[in-house]
Amino acid sequence: MAFDEKIKNRLGFGCMRLKMNGDEVDYEEFNKMIDAFIGAGFNYFDTAHGYIDGKSETAIRDCLSARYKREDFVLADKLTEWFVKDESEIIPFFESQLKLCGVDYFDFYLVHTVTRNNYDKYKAINAFGTLEKLKKEGRIRHIAMSFHDNAEFLDKVLSEQKAVEVVQLQINYLDHDDPGIESKACYKVAVKHGKKVIVMEPVKGGMLANLPERAAAALDELGGGKSYASYAIRYAASYPEVIMVLSGMGSVEMMNDNLSTMRDFVPLDEKERAATDRVREIIREVNQIPCTACNYCAEVCGMSIKISQIFDAYNGFVSAKTTRGEAKGKMPPTGTAADCIGCGRCEEVCPQGIEIREKLKVIAKRIK
Repeated sequence: MAFDEKIKNRLGFGCMRLKMNGDEVDYEEFNKMIDAFIGAGFNYFDTAHGYIDGKSETAIRDCLSARYKREDFVLADKLTEWFVKDESEIIPFFESQLKLCGVDYFDFYLVHTVTRNNYDKYKAINAFGTLEKLKKEGRIRHIAMSFHDNAEFLDKVLSEQKAVEVVQLQINYLDHDDPGIESKACYKVAVKHGKKVIVMEPVKGGMLANLPERAAAALDELGGGKSYASYAIRYAASYPEVIMVLSGMGSVEMMNDNLSTMRDFVPLDEKERAATDRVREIIREVNQIPCTACNYCAEVCGMSIKISQIFDAYNGFVSAKTTRGEAKGKMPPTGTAADCIGCGRCEEVCPQGIEIREKLKVIAKRIK
């Protein structure tokens, strides 16, 4: 029997990077994407209160919940620690999310981005216990958590939090042996505890779809005309206990590529795995900043520094895709690298463990 028979397929629509029309979500494009997604036999949608400054949830309400029956889609949302101060705020926050999404229950509800920096707070405010209560009331079908720390710490958390049914992990071929992420080791810990796995960041925030030239050549040599993103999606989906691979899709074209990859899923073969191993080596040689543009850092930055935009411009420069002048032109006019005061709050919430303050210092010197 499937873990949740309501899930129709293993590609999930991550609603963090929706196409924008100015400051608002492009509803016309989102409607087209939802229709294409459901029409192709897929039905899992993932959001969080902080995505797109709160506009992801309302876009779900207006474009999905208002247009489809509740039984036609699976919806995941999250409890994020910086939006609640204590236990008394969790239920009101949860109920506000139901209203914002236009639903009366969530299929999956996650304790969001658990790390050693926030786990004690989650325990102190009884986050996991509150989710158990909500599940008993039928307002959550499955208790889950997204996790951003090492395998040893995951083992500790899962040993203590028995109610967690699903672990959302960052799994991609770049991070599988990264000492700061340990995605392969974390996967093994989740399986040891009998948990199912949802994959986030299979394409590393677009990094594995937008490769440096030498890395792209390693995949081009395989032939077949497949997209770079398709290799990353297939890598993540090859793990046997993975029930869902999330992709933050921002256009119909991106969605169609992902749908073609997962509609008739085929795991990577030995030659393809060797090629992705080579890509990983090349990316590490280039030394790009492993930012996925989740923008959690920007949400807590007191100086309003546009960190992910800065990192994206810098990565284009170090991978030889742009000149120094072009990279400078892509930098934000305000909220610059030089504005950092070194408070460190951004690093406390960064899922990738990036030394953001040090990187901003380097960028401020290299691209003026």
